[in-house]
Amino acid sequence: MEERKSSAMQYQQPEGIKLSVQIPPDVSDEYLQFLQQMGVEYCYTWVSDEQACYEFLSGLKERTERFGIKIYNVGTMNLGKSEAILLGREDRDEAIERFGEFLHTLSALDIHTTTVTWEPNNTLSTTPDGRVVSDRLGGHWANTDTRGGARARIVDMAVMEQAPWTQERQYTKEEIWDNFTYFAKKLLPTAEKTGVRIALHPNDPPVDSCLGIATLIQCCEDYRKAFEIADSDFLGMEFCVGCWLEGGEKFGSLMENIREFVEQDKVFIVHFRNVDGTLPCFTETFVDDGYQDMYQVMKAFVKAGYNGTLTMDHTPQMVPLAGSVGETAYAVGYLKALLQAAEDEAAM
Repeated sequence: MEERKSSAMQYQQPEGIKLSVQIPPDVSDEYLQFLQQMGVEYCYTWVSDEQACYEFLSGLKERTERFGIKIYNVGTMNLGKSEAILLGREDRDEAIERFGEFLHTLSALDIHTTTVTWEPNNTLSTTPDGRVVSDRLGGHWANTDTRGGARARIVDMAVMEQAPWTQERQYTKEEIWDNFTYFAKKLLPTAEKTGVRIALHPNDPPVDSCLGIATLIQCCEDYRKAFEIADSDFLGMEFCVGCWLEGGEKFGSLMENIREFVEQDKVFIVHFRNVDGTLPCFTETFVDDGYQDMYQVMKAFVKAGYNGTLTMDHTPQMVPLAGSVGETAYAVGYLKALLQAAEDEAAM
């Protein structure tokens, strides 16, 4: 029987693994030149409501392309992590309509990937003094030390489970799946029409529930369920290696799942990140300093024939002398070396 090729993959050009870096929407020309000097040819960004328009994004696209860098995907926090959509509130139809308009804008700019994460509270972290923090709850993610005193994110479920709910009531798993189904059926026809793919990120941390809200994606089986519900080539995943590592065997077999989902054309974006151990407590590490041999992970993506962007995610904060430039340079240099070695080995 002839294998069916995903219609969404026509937008994945050129073929092969493409290293990408996150940029702020107000990125400077100097930073873009820095990325160009490292040989980075792809980037992505998150924008505010005011920036999620053709005028702003076309200007940003023109600037990045002057440095030989293509914007591969754009997310908007208030749509990709919309409380109205994720929690099924009365105003969700309005939010989904705005999301559809955003897809039309991206399509007009020849940008064919955006992001959603079923995290109304955003990505959660904990602090040594017993608080839960995120971009929406306040606080900062870099709350513990990793190698050399670099500041890094920590999650301790003993702290998380004692934290109060962030909503007036609890939300069950069934409700969350109902909300996802409603969203998928409403928005995916527009995604298919505009040719803009929706990459679904797993919940981080991948546990049953956080702060009174059940999670959507906490294991590979949840992804299979989401893809069955959506029944569309235009829903895929942000394959977050970090979430797989955080969840360990409960999330799924990392190497087998890479092969499975890449072969199904369901991996649109890869987040490449290492951690020091599995839940109930983990600290994010430098890519070479966690419990996973990341060269084996890179080889798995190369062997599977992954065709999309791969980016370093949540890299620890270095000393002020290095700043974000040093952090990015270290991560990108390491990833480039891993990728070159993996591709050379595959070609033997």
